[in-house]
Amino acid sequence: MKIAVATTEKNENSEISQQAGRAPYYLIFDENSKLLETVSNPFSIGGGGAGFGVAKMLSDKNVNIVIAGKFGPNMMEALTSREVKYCEKTGTAKDAVQKYLKEST
Repeated sequence: MKIAVATTEKNENSEISQQAGRAPYYLIFDENSKLLETVSNPFSIGGGGAGFGVAKMLSDKNVNIVIAGKFGPNMMEALTSREVKYCEKTGTAKDAVQKYLKEST
């Protein structure tokens, strides 16, 4: 399982970004809360369509769930169409992953 968390900084103690599509970074964790990859979000700045672009980018990386502070309707639709789950949480990236894993078992 791969879990992507929208963050404001590049480390696992970063705060979760309130905007999923415009988050500066995505941290990708495995099912053991181990940080696998840090991805700069190329859609964080620019015109419309950030949610669709981020959903495709994360789906291409075989992410199973995305965690962010808030999701817009377009991003929720794009994730759902790719069979990627999403969850709204606050706090730090690593804590959110651990909480999600506890809640989903």
